[in-house]
Amino acid sequence: MNATLDLPRGKGFWITGILALLWNLIGVAMFVMQLTMSPEQVAQMSSADQTIYNALPMWLYVVFGIAVFGGVLGAIGLLLKKRWAVTMFFVSLLAILAQTIGMFTSTPAWDLKGVHTLGMPGILIVIALFLWWYSQKAAVRGWLN
Repeated sequence: MNATLDLPRGKGFWITGILALLWNLIGVAMFVMQLTMSPEQVAQMSSADQTIYNALPMWLYVVFGIAVFGGVLGAIGLLLKKRWAVTMFFVSLLAILAQTIGMFTSTPAWDLKGVHTLGMPGILIVIALFLWWYSQKAAVRGWLN
């Protein structure tokens, strides 16, 4: 009798999956906060941030939602050891890329804030790339069904 539970992936797999889920749930919280921001909360932003916020087209909210919910589904799929996690992380990555490009092409973010506005989108892209790569690696190794 095999005393090990189906854990060929080790602790790193589970830690990565849990951190991915927590990270993407934070993204969902940020998405909800942005969607439900009151006029009073918007008024407390800097004038540059207010201008950018007011210039956001609705399609960017849709893409933001696809990014964060795709990431959540990817993390859940990873934890459930499902191959579709790779697809969901890829969808999330594409949505983050579209959101970043859209932010800089359809709002005055670049003009108002400059190059330092690339910091957070850069971090998001790197993490999304890592999660997609990691899930692909897990699928190739047979860790995902």
